[in-house]
Amino acid sequence: MTTTAGAVALAVTLVTGCTSDSDGPNAPTSSPSRHRDPAGTSDRDDHKLGAQVQQTLGTTQINNSDGLFVEAGLEHVGDGFHSRPDLEQGHSYQLTVTCEGKGHVRISVALKKPLHRTLACDGAVWRELLTAPGGAIKIDGEGMKGATGMVGWRLDRANKADE
Repeated sequence: MTTTAGAVALAVTLVTGCTSDSDGPNAPTSSPSRHRDPAGTSDRDDHKLGAQVQQTLGTTQINNSDGLFVEAGLEHVGDGFHSRPDLEQGHSYQLTVTCEGKGHVRISVALKKPLHRTLACDGAVWRELLTAPGGAIKIDGEGMKGATGMVGWRLDRANKADE
């Protein structure tokens, strides 16, 4: 493994983890890496794009004592992401998603009234205020055909009054 590849693996590992219901509400979640698109971005590009996504989301240094932070993750666009945060009923949450690279990702949030959004992988940021129905919700992101790069998400309580 080259130094650059090791740095990319470390950066992605630090922000993402395997989805697990037993890790609690503050554990980062993501889908495990399934495959890499050989025509996609290089490890060096992924590292750069991942750093841009983390900077945009403010997840380069997450402080676990932040009472508003719920979870965050970073994935290759081709792998997509699948998160199942357990949210408290009636509380408000801010979901922020951004993508750096090429193409588009399709974002879905399973709520009483499901949300669907197509987001360009050009550094655009999508923010959505969610009111939790209670229990786990599904947040999914899938790269559309030909999309490459890195996609990240962050979920926070909308305000301290919800704590």
